[in-house]
Amino acid sequence: MFASISNLISGNTGINSGQIVADLVQITREPRETAINQKQQLNSARISALASASSSLNTFADALQGILDGRRFSGDLVSSDGGVAIASFIEGQTPKGLPVTMEVKQLASEQKLISRNYTDAAQPVGQGTLTLATSTGSFDIVIDGTNDSLTGLRDAINTADAGVTASIVTDNLGTRLVIAGQDGADQAFTLTPPAAPNALNDFAYPPTVDGGMTQLSQALDSIVVVDGVQLVNSSNEINTAIEGVTLSLLKAKPGETITISASEPPTTTRELVTEFIDAFNSLKKGLNTATAPGLDGVQGGPLAGNRAIRDMVSKLARMSSETLSSTGPFRTLADIGVRTARDGTLELDSAAYDRAIALDPDAVASMLDPLEPDANNPGIAGTLDKIRDTLQDSNGPLALAKKRFDEINTKLAEMRVELDEDIEKYQANLQQTYANMDRQLAVLKQTQAYLKQQISIWNSTGED
Repeated sequence: MFASISNLISGNTGINSGQIVADLVQITREPRETAINQKQQLNSARISALASASSSLNTFADALQGILDGRRFSGDLVSSDGGVAIASFIEGQTPKGLPVTMEVKQLASEQKLISRNYTDAAQPVGQGTLTLATSTGSFDIVIDGTNDSLTGLRDAINTADAGVTASIVTDNLGTRLVIAGQDGADQAFTLTPPAAPNALNDFAYPPTVDGGMTQLSQALDSIVVVDGVQLVNSSNEINTAIEGVTLSLLKAKPGETITISASEPPTTTRELVTEFIDAFNSLKKGLNTATAPGLDGVQGGPLAGNRAIRDMVSKLARMSSETLSSTGPFRTLADIGVRTARDGTLELDSAAYDRAIALDPDAVASMLDPLEPDANNPGIAGTLDKIRDTLQDSNGPLALAKKRFDEINTKLAEMRVELDEDIEKYQANLQQTYANMDRQLAVLKQTQAYLKQQISIWNSTGED
């Protein structure tokens, strides 16, 4: 209705009230909308910069954690013949005494017995009591009417929990019972049937005149010679022959020697410290840019003055003085020559570092990357993780800052909705006001036309 009246009157009066309303609405809306846009852009920049800072901290900490495993400075263990024996680290220990020569004279093995052939696993085996004697004691294996079968005998042996296991194998020749012990000469076992002649004699070991089990392998200890010293063990996994090393024996080769050694370390302590400093400085420079103050008309960083980032910068600035180890001659990065420059970046005093390495290189390595990190000996990766966890905790400064920025975003969105509602009401009021004005102008126009008509009539009458 308004549009039709407005257009009608505008055509007669020359007043474009629709354009006037649009111009007034734009003039009223623009400053408020511009202010909201600017605040949203700034807040978005802050959220992005905060996320970038947190992500960079994660990348730094994760990368550092990933390259350190407590043995970064030890190298890998190498066997000259991996088919005879392989070597692995013992958790929490540092290998010592390498390289060594070793001869594997004999592997540890289990005693294994096999029965005669039976038709199938359900075939009766005889009733009575077999006595199973092992290094841990004697066990009665009772076979009666409820379990008189090869399957029943197998289950009775396994249920006895005597340190041996029984299984059933079947092939084209028939079905047999297999009983196996554990590695080591002291793990040998015997099976004694009832005194009276009995079908259970088929499972006796050592065999009786009436039959018995056949031995497939003998219970033996492993025998190795390490640097001329003969060592006898009941297992093929030996962790007492070389300090800090577990040997896994795979094959006996009497008369032939192999070598167990350590490869070159993939990283030196100097390389680690240098890489740490470079990564730290990249993070610090990014934070410096994000927090730069606006001076002399130059726009500052999006996080200038932000308390969360100040906390982050402050905690990172203390990295060189944080305690990495509670023991040894070196406790902090500063002790081995890592210094904090004026701009908050780190630098290495090579002379101080060289003195520390000359004094005790193992202590430097242990401080940077302990074998068993804990609260008192976190190492460089653990210390950085602690700083990260403190900053990113749900009640930490980074999380609280993000929460504040999110709340600002929500408030600005509400302000935009409020602006739209206010402008809509303002526009409606203007349209109503100008519609009324147009109607009044139309009435005035009609009155003016009527008066002109009457005056013209009066003037014509007067001339007569």
